[in-house]
Amino acid sequence: MKYLLTGQESKRLLYRNLEETDFEWWLEFTSDKEATRYFDFTENLNPEEFCRFWFDKVFERYRENTGGHNVLVDKITGERIGMCGLLVQEVDGILEMEIGYSIHPKFWRMGYATEASNECREFAFKRDFADSLISIVHKENIASMEVAKNNKMEFEKDAVFKGAPVFIFRVFKDN
Repeated sequence: MKYLLTGQESKRLLYRNLEETDFEWWLEFTSDKEATRYFDFTENLNPEEFCRFWFDKVFERYRENTGGHNVLVDKITGERIGMCGLLVQEVDGILEMEIGYSIHPKFWRMGYATEASNECREFAFKRDFADSLISIVHKENIASMEVAKNNKMEFEKDAVFKGAPVFIFRVFKDN
């Protein structure tokens, strides 16, 4: 589980592995139409199926050592804020390391995605996991574009990822 931030801390957050006991909490996220509107590949899944798909994918990544989401926990309140992590992804036939993030809607616009994605960037570069990192952002997801920019990323290209029209943002280790 090389790419996980388990046990890391940032200003307001603790990072821990996803657990099966988090299912009901994350089902709130997958049940929120606004939170999931940019997940084009889930259109035929109901919220419970999408949540199970998400959990299965995270646990598969843990087993296969291809990164995975960490649960973000508020240091003071202990509330679960969302998930963020380093994910090995294939984009245009190339394996890339992505910083992926999803924040529970009740914590939107509070800077948590930026804080967590910045921590992922610093963690990955400090450990020489990659010379650059990307974020894959749906072309209509303006909030996530701002998070990528706040993480020192710049627009690189248009792409299609899992059938969805996306922008690829990138940051290089030297920046």
